[in-house]
Amino acid sequence: MIFATAGTQLSFDRFAKIMDSISAEIEEDIIIQCPEKHYTPKSAKMVNFMNPDEYADIFAKARLIVAHAGIGTIVSAMQQNKPIIIFPRVAALGEHRNEHQLATARQMEKLGYAYVAYDEEQLRELVINPDLRPMHTISELASPSLIEAIRENIG
Repeated sequence: MIFATAGTQLSFDRFAKIMDSISAEIEEDIIIQCPEKHYTPKSAKMVNFMNPDEYADIFAKARLIVAHAGIGTIVSAMQQNKPIIIFPRVAALGEHRNEHQLATARQMEKLGYAYVAYDEEQLRELVINPDLRPMHTISELASPSLIEAIRENIG
């Protein structure tokens, strides 16, 4: 199963339409979480909101995460050792207030932490690729050096 999430704040119809189109072409289920949905999918399952437990359950079961460039989703994918494709919102298209998601996507791409798609063709190619693997993982726990530094500065 592929979990496509657009966060909880703004609709992202361009993303939902592309993921729905891909869903019609593949044999794997796609669940799209997108707030304030204006688009009604034809193939994928789409929900506006999930409670935290439902979200965590679907996220954990997903083979692949596809998401806007929200840092919380990116970090969660890295912590759970999931491959993630970032598809940033574009302010110039009215999808956000500024281009910080493009900046985040470019930085994740530069660091080699995530797959990044900037247009429909790139997104489609990545999603249908069955061989995507996690590019970077992080621990849910603070590193020993950080814990030690905090201990030294508190005590």
